[in-house]
Amino acid sequence: MELAGLTTEKRNTKSLQLDQMSSLEILKLMNEEDKKVALAIEAILPQVDLAVNKVFHSLSLGGRLFYVGAGTSGRLGVMDASECPPTFMTSPDLIQAVMAGGEQAFFKAIEGSEDEEDQAILDLKAKSFTKKDVVIGITASGRTPYPIGAVKYAKELGAYTISLSSNKESVISKYADCNIEVILGPEVLTGSTRLKAASAHKMILNMISTATMVKLGKVYENLMVDVHASNYKLRERAKRNIMEITNVTYEEAGEVLQQTNYEVKPAIVMIKGDVSLSVARKAIVENNGYVRNAIKSLSS
Repeated sequence: MELAGLTTEKRNTKSLQLDQMSSLEILKLMNEEDKKVALAIEAILPQVDLAVNKVFHSLSLGGRLFYVGAGTSGRLGVMDASECPPTFMTSPDLIQAVMAGGEQAFFKAIEGSEDEEDQAILDLKAKSFTKKDVVIGITASGRTPYPIGAVKYAKELGAYTISLSSNKESVISKYADCNIEVILGPEVLTGSTRLKAASAHKMILNMISTATMVKLGKVYENLMVDVHASNYKLRERAKRNIMEITNVTYEEAGEVLQQTNYEVKPAIVMIKGDVSLSVARKAIVENNGYVRNAIKSLSS
């Protein structure tokens, strides 16, 4: 009965004849329902903004961000966390995902793992979680024990806690400092929160990680300047970014990047400030990694 009362478990009246629809009718209905996602997120942007600022504050002081979830929610955390090192050249430890059932659960469902609050505590302890860190507990239903256990434990330590769910007045919201409840209505396929709910949660995690990295100085204008140029595509992107920002030629961008071992930030400062690599690196460090401030400091 508890589950039956959740929005994410209710039946969508538009899809009551789903098994009788043509494939195109199904696709059109799913597309119409998916259009609601961005609007639902728009309604709770103030809460997402609060989360971003708290995560930024924590990371600025040496803390880390942990996404905690089970099933689809856990996999969303894994996806977002795994993209941060190549996109923003962050340490893999800075943003981590902790998933019920461990890494193997990413590929294959491990039944029952989501029901263990205590296991979440053990998993966070294994990561040496401290009060400087932040937890985002992800659960569409808002009642999954595993992320709830993580949020409870984090709060007991004095760490900042954030909940991400798709039901009003979720159970997990009672324990979190910042409650993000994105309400989307019933799914086309009843209870299948890998659909709208998962899409909304992925978008919100994108927002939190991207906005935080921008605030940490990982972006100049709208370009990735802390990209880890570990393959051909990323090296070419690094060159194009240098060309866009400094108006040098392709060849000149390549020459400077060779000097910086394909680190984009010092390459930009070298060219814009007309300084050596050592001076550029020093300016970046003195300005806490903010490229725009580093360039200004050299011209003042």
